[in-house]
Amino acid sequence: MGNRLNLIGLDRNDYKGNKSTLCLGCGHNSIANQIIQVAYELSINPHRVVKLSGIGCSSKSPAYFLNRSHGFNGLHGRMPALATGVTTVNRDLLAIGVSGDGDTGSIGLGQFKHMIRRNVPIVYIVENNGVYGLTKGQFSATADLGQELKYAGVNELPPIDICMEALVANASLVARSFAGDAKQVRELLKIAFSHRGTAVLDIISPCVTFNNHETSTKSYPYGKAHEEPLQDITYIPEYEEIVLEDQEPGSVQAVEMHDGSHVLLKKLDPLSHDPTDRLAAIRLLEEARRDNLFITGLIYIDRDRKPLVETTHLIDEPLVHLPPERLRPPREALDKVMQKLICCD
Repeated sequence: MGNRLNLIGLDRNDYKGNKSTLCLGCGHNSIANQIIQVAYELSINPHRVVKLSGIGCSSKSPAYFLNRSHGFNGLHGRMPALATGVTTVNRDLLAIGVSGDGDTGSIGLGQFKHMIRRNVPIVYIVENNGVYGLTKGQFSATADLGQELKYAGVNELPPIDICMEALVANASLVARSFAGDAKQVRELLKIAFSHRGTAVLDIISPCVTFNNHETSTKSYPYGKAHEEPLQDITYIPEYEEIVLEDQEPGSVQAVEMHDGSHVLLKKLDPLSHDPTDRLAAIRLLEEARRDNLFITGLIYIDRDRKPLVETTHLIDEPLVHLPPERLRPPREALDKVMQKLICCD
C-alpha cells in the first residue's frame, strides 16, 4: 500500500530520487531520506525546487532525492555562485544546496562567505564528515586537531567550524545537527525551508569507511554519546493552529517565520540559549569548542534580514519569465544614458 497523499496530491514516493551509490550506512543517505520526508510533509511542489551541488561524496546526494526537481551539479566549491544566479533570475524557486566540508570549508570557503554576506535565499546543507571520502580519506578542513587516520597520519591543523564561519559572515540562520538524529534533522529542515535568506545547516554525517572511529567527533559512536541538543524543536506550518497547553511560563519560546509558520523551542539547555542573540550564539560555539561539546539545534536565526532579491530591489515577477523587450533596454533608453555621460562645456 502506498503513502497517503499530501495537500498537493503527491505521495512520499513522488519525492524519491535514484538508488544511492554511497557506502552502506553513510550519513548522507540518512539526510537525503529526511529531505524526502520533509518535502512530502510540507507538500512542496518538486517542480519548484532546484538542487545544487559541487564536488565530493556529499555532492552526489541530490541525485538521491526529488527526481522531479531541477538540478545543477557545478564545479568544486562553486555552488554558491550557481545559487546566487539561480535565485536571482527565478525568485520562485526553492534552492537546496548540498555541499561537504571540503567543498565548503576548503576550496569553496570564499564563495560560501560571500553567499552568506549577500543572504542568498537557499537551504545550504553541509554534510560534514571530516574527511575527503571521495579521494580515499585525507583530512578535510573540519578534521579534529590531533586526529589520527590509518592512511592520512596525524592532523596537525585546527579545524574550521562551519557554524562559526557562518555566524561571523552574518548568516541569517545557523544550525547544527547529527545525521543519526533523524527527528532533529527533519525539524531543522522544515525551519530552513520556510526561511527567506541563507539557512546554513552543518550536519555531522559520519563517513563509515574512513572516519567512523570513536576518537573522531564526526563519528557515529561519538555523536550518539556526546550530542547535547539545545532545544526540543517543533515546527508548526502556517495552516495549523498553534495550541499550547500546560506550559510553564518561559519554558517554550515561539519563533514566527516569514510565511506565518512557527517554531516552538522547548528549552533543554540550562543556559536557556536565545537563538535570536547573535553574540550569544558565537559565545555558545566558542564555549562548546573549548569544552569539547557536541552542541546541536537551532543556533541562530534573524528573521528581519532581507534576502538578496530584496536588497537588489528586484521586481516581484521572476526575471526568467520576462520577455526580451522587458529585459533589454530600447535604443532610446541607452541614448538617454549616453547623453548624460557626455561632458558639455
